[in-house]
Amino acid sequence: MSRSYATANEMNMPFTGAKLALLVGEQIIVILRDDIPTIPFPGYWDLPGGGREADELPLACAMRETFEELGLTIRPDVISWGRRFPSREEVNWFFVARVPQEIVGSIRFGDEGQRWEAMAVADFLNHPKAVPNFKTRLAIYLTEERELLRKNPPLI
Repeated sequence: MSRSYATANEMNMPFTGAKLALLVGEQIIVILRDDIPTIPFPGYWDLPGGGREADELPLACAMRETFEELGLTIRPDVISWGRRFPSREEVNWFFVARVPQEIVGSIRFGDEGQRWEAMAVADFLNHPKAVPNFKTRLAIYLTEERELLRKNPPLI
């Protein structure tokens, strides 16, 4: 699938943080957030990513956080989709990468969260304790991906 990113101008605009959905076949790599009442969505299923540091660009932020949280170095060329999501309070980025099954064996869980899991994408989308914004953003990506594949079926 071709990459779908925002413009270079959008990538250079201020933002708060970035997340990366790592899709492994029909599964997604998720992290169970710590169950601390003072954090947003305690005990919810989350995706790798977090807050911007210094003058980081959105993709660099998502990749750094993924390394810190899962010990994975994700190459920029495997990121197939990215979008800016502004709200009243802040701007966040959401990226998607389809990665090979072997990557699961390379995960080295960091010190944030309770544990990680490779969860069925459908289960994540329907989970009552998955961070709602990320379920919505993943669903947007999947809808766009299906539409693109419908318009441009792969050559066999």
